[in-house]
Amino acid sequence: MLLKIYPENPNPKEIDKVVNVLRDGGLVIYPTDTVYAIGCDALNVRAVERICQLKGVDPRKSNLSIICYDLSSISEYAKVSNAAFKLMKRYLPGPYTFILPTSSELPKIYKNRKEVGIRVPDNNIIRTLTHELGNPILTMSIHDEDEMVEYSTDPELIEEKYERQVDIVIDGGYGGTEASTVVDCTTDDFTIIRQGKGEISL
Repeated sequence: MLLKIYPENPNPKEIDKVVNVLRDGGLVIYPTDTVYAIGCDALNVRAVERICQLKGVDPRKSNLSIICYDLSSISEYAKVSNAAFKLMKRYLPGPYTFILPTSSELPKIYKNRKEVGIRVPDNNIIRTLTHELGNPILTMSIHDEDEMVEYSTDPELIEEKYERQVDIVIDGGYGGTEASTVVDCTTDDFTIIRQGKGEISL
């Protein structure tokens, strides 16, 4: 189902529809401040496993990333040093993924890697969903290097491709093509693992 939601002023009724799907373990595709992404309730292990299977990701070998509503909710799911907190406070919300050690609040599927990617995108739709759900949202980009770019930026084409695999595709306007900048904050020496949309000075 394709659902139009306006980023400037997300309609509470439409947001509720999506939140109910997420609560039931459903999969949703949504816009971020970088590329369109697929996600689910990050604490629903069965839904997380479905996305990993769909995207061909082995959670024992790959870092999983979650979207939090704001900085105050991050410390529930990750161990945040003072230096990491200061850095994130400067740059979030924004097009960054910060890799942090996991906390005990996250399900076992995240603990294989002992690390989790944290995002707080500068996008009203996904942040409102996270806030209303009350849980973080697991997030994976749908961007595919081997494919026509329209299939990861145009909501109608995204829906055409994924309609049998997800419950809702949110149309929040055209998506971007550049992924987030990834910063490893698991040790005291922060490093940029992937330079993406966000400029950052460490």
